[in-house]
Amino acid sequence: MSVIAMDGKAMLGYGNMRIPMHEDGAIDYETTFAMVDKYMASGYSYFDTCYVYEGSEALLKEALVDRYPRESFHITTKTSTIICETEEEMKAQFSTSLERLGVDYVDTYFIHFVTDRVMEKIERFRAFDWLRELKAKGLAKTIGFSFHGSAELLERLLSEEEGIDIVQLQINYLDWEDKKVQSRRMYEIARAHNVPIAVMEPCKGGWIAAEESDAAKVLKEAKPDASVASWAFRFVAGLPGVYVILSGMGNPEQVEDNLATLKDFTPLSEEERALTLKVVDMINAIPRVPCTKCKYCTNVCPKKLNIPKLMETYNNLIVFNALESSRYVYDMMIPNPNKRASACIGCGKCAEMCPQNIDIPNYLEELVEKLES
Repeated sequence: MSVIAMDGKAMLGYGNMRIPMHEDGAIDYETTFAMVDKYMASGYSYFDTCYVYEGSEALLKEALVDRYPRESFHITTKTSTIICETEEEMKAQFSTSLERLGVDYVDTYFIHFVTDRVMEKIERFRAFDWLRELKAKGLAKTIGFSFHGSAELLERLLSEEEGIDIVQLQINYLDWEDKKVQSRRMYEIARAHNVPIAVMEPCKGGWIAAEESDAAKVLKEAKPDASVASWAFRFVAGLPGVYVILSGMGNPEQVEDNLATLKDFTPLSEEERALTLKVVDMINAIPRVPCTKCKYCTNVCPKKLNIPKLMETYNNLIVFNALESSRYVYDMMIPNPNKRASACIGCGKCAEMCPQNIDIPNYLEELVEKLES
């Protein structure tokens, strides 16, 4: 299977990080199989997973590899150098991924989560040389990396590293002009190097797909029969050079909606793009807890809570008013119950140390009420 999309259009990629689960925490195999079947029947075939996505690779073996001919689908998985201490550990991840997936090669192999901070390890492990070796041996048909670093680093990698077939970038209309994420700048760099783009986070982790916020109501009023998520997909699908748009589809309704959006796809009109800019302005104007992530609070917290991360969770909740997405992200990012807001003992030491005079215990209580009750 080729990375290049069918008929030159951006194709929908099946992100396999958000696994359908029963209420008791067990994997919902019946729903997963039905979602994979619906997706494959629609003519798409690009599945994305990673060594560190718990249960994901093994689930793909059961739902996809064991049920469809190998040549009928495209599997992308990734090595996560950020959790490795040695080059051998990095290489062992590839063997484990093949075993979990039940395949003897992958269609695309990425270095996962490339950032400026992780580059020291990537260079010490000679990770890109290793990817090229895998490609030469036919163990990975194409190679690339998923990127969360600076524009300068992306420019350097695409200029210096040979044989990069595709790069995975975070692109969505909320981050397009964001000074930190720099979606537009990243996109322009990849285009300048003529490297195909796999888009991740087209809906900003589900935040701009939530239909409960005031900003979302603006889009619903303009196009009542369209989902809020469809605006995000049409934004990225209209960008030249985007060959696959990954969606972490966690339920059949999301599969149906995404397939419907891209089946009769039309890019956003100028008026519609202007409306997304209005939505971005609305979202950015919403007051947030003014946490600067200085971490003075974490230094004195007797429970060693990651308070900046908890404040970020709170901000996303109030900005997007999306309980379902907030609960999912909360559970995924803070799986240890002893590190959640409910672990706070209310000592107030964090508030005493906060340069912004934030009443941290009060916000943690609200998180418990909204996300843990």
